Amino acid sequence: MVNAIVLIKVRRAQVHQVAQDLLERQGVTEVFSVAGQYDLVAILRTQTNEDIADLVTHQIQDVEGITETETLMAFKVYSNYDLEHVFSIGAGS
Repeated sequence: MVNAIVLIKVRRAQVHQVAQDLLERQGVTEVFSVAGQYDLVAILRTQTNEDIADLVTHQIQDVEGITETETLMAFKVYSNYDLEHVFSIGAGS
């Protein structure tokens, strides 16, 4: 599983619509509305680096209302949740 975090700036008054549009893309698992320099933070989870690249450079960049993004690739997950178990349910079936 490849994980990435995308920090997103959005045109004024379009945060809700952009968040909903992002959630329609396969691989976008959560979108958070946040305070600070960015308006939204999207969590991406895909099978390959190529899938992340396609999601960021083609699908997310095409969402109307996004003005700027910064992508952070995750190297390792530190979590109280067993994310690998959660996302592997049904894998291999």
